[in-house]
Amino acid sequence: MEIYRRNYQEGIYSSSMLLKMAFIEEGIGDNEKATIYLSKYYDLSPNSQAITKIKSLTGQDLLVGYEVSDSQRFLIFIVEYKEYIVGVLSIFLLISVISNWWTGRKIDKQESYWPTVLLIIVIFGANNFLEGPRTGLITSSPTYIVSRPTAGGELIEMVEPGHRVRIKSSKDTWFEIEWKEKRAYIKKENVTRL
Repeated sequence: MEIYRRNYQEGIYSSSMLLKMAFIEEGIGDNEKATIYLSKYYDLSPNSQAITKIKSLTGQDLLVGYEVSDSQRFLIFIVEYKEYIVGVLSIFLLISVISNWWTGRKIDKQESYWPTVLLIIVIFGANNFLEGPRTGLITSSPTYIVSRPTAGGELIEMVEPGHRVRIKSSKDTWFEIEWKEKRAYIKKENVTRL
């Protein structure tokens, strides 16, 4: 299990490894870690069986944050295969540069450079700005979701562990999150980042 944990912390994991880790943690009796691994598994391959198991581990019927739209699935796919996509685009960039160099010696045309410039911009953007949604799993009980990042913020909802939140930003000891399509705040100590 230690090898699995070390690999997980280094970001080297697969869907099957996360399922094995969740199964082992559940067998040990650590439902919190099992829920974390299942939630991360759900990030990689969203399916209803993972949600059903998380519900049974947390003892809740209604969990928030596990809805995945088609655009979110597409983003997850793109982020998961980002290295391959950038590699293929780099090969096209190399072909474009060679083609421009080869034809540029014969003809001086400006319009033949736009594919090269476009590929450079797309590769730069994919490498520097393409990342998946930052999510977290509520792990403390009870957890207060409030309207402002202060202890005096209006209570929006008190929740139990197992809910997922999309983390928008971090402010001192608070995460700004999206909760039921609204902006809210939650203490960092109550959330485990996935």
